[in-house]
Amino acid sequence: MKIALTYNLKEEDKTKPPDYFSEFDSRDTINAIVSALEKKGHTVYPVDIKYINLFSYFKNSRIDIVFNIAEGTNSKFRESEIPAVLDYLDIPYTGSNPLSLGLALNKALAKKILKSEDIPTPSFQVFRKSNEKLDPHLRFPLIVKPNREGSSKGIDVSNVVSTQDSLYLKIIEIQNLYKQEVLVEEFIDGKELSVGILENGKTTILPILEIDFSECIKSGEYFYSWRMKEYQGNIELGLTPQFYCPARLDTETEELVKQAALKAHQALGCFDISRTDIRLSRDNVPYVLEINPLPGLNPKESNFPIMAYAAGMKYEDLIEAILMSASEREGLN
Repeated sequence: MKIALTYNLKEEDKTKPPDYFSEFDSRDTINAIVSALEKKGHTVYPVDIKYINLFSYFKNSRIDIVFNIAEGTNSKFRESEIPAVLDYLDIPYTGSNPLSLGLALNKALAKKILKSEDIPTPSFQVFRKSNEKLDPHLRFPLIVKPNREGSSKGIDVSNVVSTQDSLYLKIIEIQNLYKQEVLVEEFIDGKELSVGILENGKTTILPILEIDFSECIKSGEYFYSWRMKEYQGNIELGLTPQFYCPARLDTETEELVKQAALKAHQALGCFDISRTDIRLSRDNVPYVLEINPLPGLNPKESNFPIMAYAAGMKYEDLIEAILMSASEREGLN
């Protein structure tokens, strides 16, 4: 197949906030995907979306399918941009459609769908203005997040608050930095889990990944913050989580967690691939935090490949499985 690989390349720009490009992909990730596809006999055309006119490029390109990992630009539904253009031009692509991507990026909208499907998710409130009253039913501690960001952008240990004063200070800070509404939800104390869904002829739930933060005493960050993702393994900063895949769960709990992730994947209408982040509470309730239909695919650092390796897959087989799922769905096989 002739494949265009659409992506945003991670850059260095000291005029931007430190987490500005954290959702974008490294050159290592791009090269790994290109190499994996070429090993399977495909011809690959890497396309950094920053440097092309999307409509003219795809209108004039003779490709069979797009392997899409692009995060988009600056719109409220940026992850939907490339799929929307490709749908308009009737060009097949991997991954979810614009609707699913837009819903997943907006955490509050996704959580409303989860609640409507009786999928556990932490109770929450959206603040569009910093002077709105806190819902009295919400229980501290609370965690404060930008509503439309990924890769834990805007989140560190100070985002977990225990008083109204610290809550409102953090809301104002996030609104000023990210220029968007703020999601406030109950902080779930428990195990951090990640569940990968892969579709390739059938729907496969990959082995659950457990991220254990108990040794991160120096940082005090016992959850997946931005620093934890960006500087993972840094002993000096105390950002040293331990990974267990499969997760240390009994059979009944494992099935409970997997079903929560599968139901979330289906509720948002995801295609081909998704990664669902879950907090398993002390009383064994799998609370879905968010669903990511564009999970990271770095072969060494990203969680999704770790889960695929635990299932016995090689990296090139994972990439091919994503491609084949989309190809079958689009009738290209």
